[in-house]
Amino acid sequence: MNCVNESIIEEFVLLGFSDRPQLEFPLFVVFLVSYLMTIFGNLSIILVSRLDSKLHTPMYFFLTNLSFLDLCYTTCTVPQLLVNLRSLKKVISYSGCAVQMFMFLALGATECVLLAVMSFDRFVAICRPLRYSVIMHQRLCLQLAAASWLTGFGNSVWLSTLTLQLPLCGRCVIHHFLCEVPALLKLSCVDTTTNEAELFLVSVLFHLIPLTLILVSYAFIAREILKITSTEGRQKAFGTCGSHLIVVTLFYGTAISMYLQPPSSSSKDRGKMVSLFYGIIAPVLNPLIYTLRNKEIKEAFKRLIARYEKKK
Repeated sequence: MNCVNESIIEEFVLLGFSDRPQLEFPLFVVFLVSYLMTIFGNLSIILVSRLDSKLHTPMYFFLTNLSFLDLCYTTCTVPQLLVNLRSLKKVISYSGCAVQMFMFLALGATECVLLAVMSFDRFVAICRPLRYSVIMHQRLCLQLAAASWLTGFGNSVWLSTLTLQLPLCGRCVIHHFLCEVPALLKLSCVDTTTNEAELFLVSVLFHLIPLTLILVSYAFIAREILKITSTEGRQKAFGTCGSHLIVVTLFYGTAISMYLQPPSSSSKDRGKMVSLFYGIIAPVLNPLIYTLRNKEIKEAFKRLIARYEKKK
């Protein structure tokens, strides 16, 4: 099947892990378990945050947004990946590829901004505790969350449109397990230097700028924590920030290593591994990080279980 132009393209071949067929079944099991854990973990956080009135705070509102985002993140890639791992014909339709690329790009950009918003919330909570409820009022929280989603999806509309307008040549074979902008650019039969420059610019904007804001926020937070004299007070302050810091390190570390490094001979495998991590593994780890390190969520789970048992 040759790519001539988008009007006659019906499907793409996703090579995925077909170069290592002995790994396909073990990977299928790992990804299936990871996907089920992602659904269970993130749905649990969403439900407990909504059902327990003590968690109706800005911190858990933004955490709910992150959990919902992680659910969408994995759902736009893992089901298709699981199907292809157990199929001889590893294909995805043109429309399916376009939607997957759009959603993956949009959700990734949204998460970059949302993590910065969550760091601002922690900054206000620790550095301006007496004015926290006044500053982080419901309207501002809704505006910040909406800005995160609209910015991410607006960016994806722009980049996806530019990518899908490129004429494609040769075989419609994508050396990846999902449809991403860099993978589709390699199929184009025209010069994609401008597109690659735009992708790099967007990567800088959505990775380095939010990361800089996060680091600045935590610099102020660290300075404020060092002023706390009691050990218990410091531990409580670190506890509210520790989970978020771990999530930020996982997400930004892997995303930057993929998009902001120069190409090399191992780019294909590196791209697959990094995409696997921040697109599949990170959404599994996020709810574990927040539940294992967060006393409030643990106590909320206990209250919900106790309430359920009382009704029985």
